[in-house]
Amino acid sequence: MGDEEEEDYMSDLFIKEDVRPGVPMVRRVREALQKEEKQKEANEKNRQKSVKEEEKERRDLVLSSALGNENKGFALLLKMGYKSGQALGKSGEGIVEPIPLNIKTGRSGLGHEEFKKRKAEEKLENYRQKLHMKKQANEQAADQFRIRFKNKQEERKMEGDLRKSQRACQQLDIQKDIEAPKEIWYWLQPEEEDQKDEEKDDECTGSDLSVSAKLQILTAYLREEHFYCIWCGTTFEDSATSVC
Repeated sequence: MGDEEEEDYMSDLFIKEDVRPGVPMVRRVREALQKEEKQKEANEKNRQKSVKEEEKERRDLVLSSALGNENKGFALLLKMGYKSGQALGKSGEGIVEPIPLNIKTGRSGLGHEEFKKRKAEEKLENYRQKLHMKKQANEQAADQFRIRFKNKQEERKMEGDLRKSQRACQQLDIQKDIEAPKEIWYWLQPEEEDQKDEEKDDECTGSDLSVSAKLQILTAYLREEHFYCIWCGTTFEDSATSVC
């Protein structure tokens, strides 16, 4: 009898509140958020609308509703046989809905948007042209650098060939007991020689000649005087056969 009257400690009557950790805090936060939302809705309802907002609401309401018989233009169409929802025109190929309104709410003048669009397009085109010109300038600079580098390499190669020809000319002239070169630059000059003396001799012997011209002159001298070709390193019997 006593067991039947004993209350079940697992029933809802025994535990009426949720005692899980953190649940009361979550419930209070949820209630605060709901209260804040309700307060915002009440403030929005009680807030007085501006003149522009009221005009927009009235305009949208009028534009969203269909024309009625109270409209004089629509009444004239009905008298002429027009039916609601019918397209205009004799064969019914015209428009069904009225031409929509393009309402301008800003303070800028007519054509200002087109002007801004045109200015933006011009600015974009100028930017593209600047990028194109910059790209062309970079490409030209790269081409000029490659040309200068190639010319410098060719010039160094010519200088090496000229020194080789001068050395061969000096050896062949000495073999023929020639004590002095025909031109001062036909032979290699000693490195310890004074630079001023070299400049003075070059002025007298045509230092204005380029490396290429000197190489051509010296090559011809070796072929005619010594029957020697610097390019193939061969000595021929006469000048006629020294041309390779």
